[in-house]
Amino acid sequence: TALVGSAVYDSAPAGIVSGTYVSLGPEDVREKSDLTGYGALHEITVSVVTDEAGFRPAKEVAAAVSDALVDASLILARGSLVYLNFHRARARRVQDADIRRIDLTFRARVEDN
Repeated sequence: TALVGSAVYDSAPAGIVSGTYVSLGPEDVREKSDLTGYGALHEITVSVVTDEAGFRPAKEVAAAVSDALVDASLILARGSLVYLNFHRARARRVQDADIRRIDLTFRARVEDN
């Protein structure tokens, strides 16, 4: 949060937002049970959005987000986290190229216990 302060949202804020923020995005979940028990594979998207010129500021925030999440020891309300890994990223200009957006996708394997 040092790079974006409190600008981390569960969904994209309404209206025009200046500066840089992080938004928790969509999630796809697939069943991944095996012989040891029930489980799921989550594909989670975290977006970095900025109106700053160039991609460098957004990429710095994206790297910090990835560093914070990959292999983090997160406590879940149900089940246990087996792993949380970076899967892919997509950087692009949006809204007539005035906004830069990087969508980071992470894969998390969760076991139900």
